[in-house]
Amino acid sequence: MRKIGPVQALDHVRDPDAPWFILFHGYGADAFDLQPLGDLILLSKDCNFLFPQGGLEVPIGPGWTGRAWWPINMARLQNAQAGGGEWDTSEERPEILPQVREKAFKMIEAMKVPWNRIILGGFSQGGMLAADLAVHAPENPLGLVLMSSALINKPEMKEKAPARKGLPFFQSHGEMDPVLTLKNGQRLETLLTQAGLKGSIFKFKGGHEIPQMVLERLGAYIDERVGSLS
Repeated sequence: MRKIGPVQALDHVRDPDAPWFILFHGYGADAFDLQPLGDLILLSKDCNFLFPQGGLEVPIGPGWTGRAWWPINMARLQNAQAGGGEWDTSEERPEILPQVREKAFKMIEAMKVPWNRIILGGFSQGGMLAADLAVHAPENPLGLVLMSSALINKPEMKEKAPARKGLPFFQSHGEMDPVLTLKNGQRLETLLTQAGLKGSIFKFKGGHEIPQMVLERLGAYIDERVGSLS
């Protein structure tokens, strides 16, 4: 773990001159949770990986804590999982999101890597952050990866997303996801495509996870985006 700007992160460097894939973890996980993907995603072109650590410590069980980017309303999530109605995340606007965004941008600035050589991505809450960073970025990143994620902050996303017109994105979601429903993922897909971004959601028969079939498609997406630079 090393500090890059104001953010602690793990890295997986293949070639210091290659593009970077910045992958933000989900709620209750940490940077180590996604670190194995640096080896599990098979690539034919060099790409470095960065796994930032969420700045917020959150309880995930008796005596156990994880990390997060912002707090979530656990009561609403648990109610939805118990069959009390879907948790529509699209109107959620975390109070600390602007501060989290600023820290992430300072981290990227400290990397001294141009935006067109950075793929932003994340799983679950990390995907929400990646999408937010992408639409607020000063220019198009090389790519955007959204795994088992959802739309948040809809009014601002709808306003900002057209600036990313033409950006190819990769999105995956389990059809039986009990945490963030497929419908939540589809809301994000719809907003992005209506704003002119290029991509579609890959649905798989599973839950809140990253199965092998997603890793294979993600590897092909990264290879394509890195190859577009040559």
